Amino acid sequence: MAGPDPLRKGTRITGATRDALQRDLRDRYTRGESIRSLAEATGRSYGFIRTVLTESGVVLRGRGGANRHRMA
Repeated sequence: MAGPDPLRKGTRITGATRDALQRDLRDRYTRGESIRSLAEATGRSYGFIRTVLTESGVVLRGRGGANRHRMA
């Protein structure tokens, strides 16, 4: 019988499990995946993924999409 899923929403992730998650998310993010797609894939919140990425030292990308410029 397997233990509880460590990535299940609301489960505290610490120690070696968190270190491994940080490496995985950092690698995927630097290859171009978005925070939203990582959150969806792991079942965790956007805020959690953002926190884990910043803890791992990743420089977050700016927002994508068209920029709005004020018309004079």
